[in-house]
Amino acid sequence: MAENILVDQNAPKALKYEQLIPQIKALIGDEKRAVSVLSNTAAAIHQAFDLLWTGFYLKDDDILYLGPFQGPVACMRINVGNGVCGTAMAKNETIVVPDVDQFPGHIACSTLSKSEIVVPIRNKAGEVFAVLDLDSATLSNFDQVDRDYLEQICDWLGGYIFSE
Repeated sequence: MAENILVDQNAPKALKYEQLIPQIKALIGDEKRAVSVLSNTAAAIHQAFDLLWTGFYLKDDDILYLGPFQGPVACMRINVGNGVCGTAMAKNETIVVPDVDQFPGHIACSTLSKSEIVVPIRNKAGEVFAVLDLDSATLSNFDQVDRDYLEQICDWLGGYIFSE
């Protein structure tokens, strides 16, 4: 089993993702337990990009509950439709927020968070069952490159976790 995620920190962001994605898949191997898969995925992304917070919220009825994550303590529950995570869940779409202070209804789990990206994770039926949430202490840290690659990761996760 891998002990470290190895990405060239001097490489362009897209290349970092190209290096990271196969390592996540190798790290997961044939494990199917959602908590285990999401835990190591969060750790790998967090390590590769040195983020403030990287983690998952899992949907149960109309509430998103805190799932596996890396970083400082976080909000335990978020109502669907509230904040960036709840809005991404309700709209079933990725949301990139360059400045969280400009997002109406932003939920400040950490005052250090300056920018955020939230990506839905769908099961095989296309229903959102979780979101991947990344927070940065830097304004405008996330862009179309992040969106494209994180959506790839989340599409793979949704299909992988619910492959049987």
